Amino acid sequence: MSASPNKRRAGEVMGGAFVADPRPVVEGQQVLGARCASCGYTTAPAAPWCPACQSRDQQRVAFGPLGTVWSSTLVQIPVGRWKPPYALAYVDLDDGPRVLAHLAAPAMLKAGSRVRIIGADEGGDLMVTSESAT
Repeated sequence: MSASPNKRRAGEVMGGAFVADPRPVVEGQQVLGARCASCGYTTAPAAPWCPACQSRDQQRVAFGPLGTVWSSTLVQIPVGRWKPPYALAYVDLDDGPRVLAHLAAPAMLKAGSRVRIIGADEGGDLMVTSESAT
């Protein structure tokens, strides 16, 4: 029995279609994405058209480094290369979209907590740390 393809990594084929990497691209302490020139909607990673108004007039921008936790969780099961415990949070970037990030310390943060992008880990996952920890 062969292992099923991983939908989360770019370049693999699912049913004959190319699969894009859904993770935001991180450059230093910023997330690369797009802002719609028509309605201002933000996306990360960048999309070829606006999910809100379908305009194709997308401006490439960098978001961050600060954001606010929308929700977080402490994961207690291993997933891929991640060994428990590790923490994940949805973060509303101050000037951009909501992104999924790994927390540098394995602890839950309350909604409304301030975080800072610290970069990407060796696998390319977005990493943030609590502003109170810096």
